[in-house]
Amino acid sequence: MIDDIKKDAESRMKKSLEGLHANFNKIRTGRAHPSILDAVTVDYYGGQVPLNQVASINVEDARTLTVVPWEQQMVPKIEKAIMTSDLGLNPASAGNVIRVPMPMLTEETRKGYIKQARQEAEHARVAVRNVRRDANGDFKALLKEKEITEDEQHQAEEAIQKLTDGIVAEIDKALESKEHDLMQV
Repeated sequence: MIDDIKKDAESRMKKSLEGLHANFNKIRTGRAHPSILDAVTVDYYGGQVPLNQVASINVEDARTLTVVPWEQQMVPKIEKAIMTSDLGLNPASAGNVIRVPMPMLTEETRKGYIKQARQEAEHARVAVRNVRRDANGDFKALLKEKEITEDEQHQAEEAIQKLTDGIVAEIDKALESKEHDLMQV
């Protein structure tokens, strides 16, 4: 019973960490990386489809992505989708290839991205703490129903606290890494 609650809490905390990494990938660092375009969706035969399902995305050099659609008629739709996304990118097509240059980040935009990264990290920390609260509540309910002893409850709560501390430390490390990436010129 206690192990099930611990396993559930651990998996939910790790999902929060994975979500943080996914959100960090959406924050542009000035270097070209295919995951920057993960949030872009394209109109494909009447439905919105992720860009990576209708084209291959590659890094041409440190500041340029190339998008090669699998169908020629998709070039203008993909270009429009990239332009209308909130990424601030201006694609240029040359035949069947779309080049997406990454603009240089100004000091002001870097600070804005750092602020956004800190907010994402704080959301992840809050999610992890909520999971801890839920698990501790489950332990208290088990104690109230006399299914576990007080000692077992305290040991379980300590284990959940250690798990929480470990995940929060990983979140802080990921934030520090992202801030370092953003401040590099």
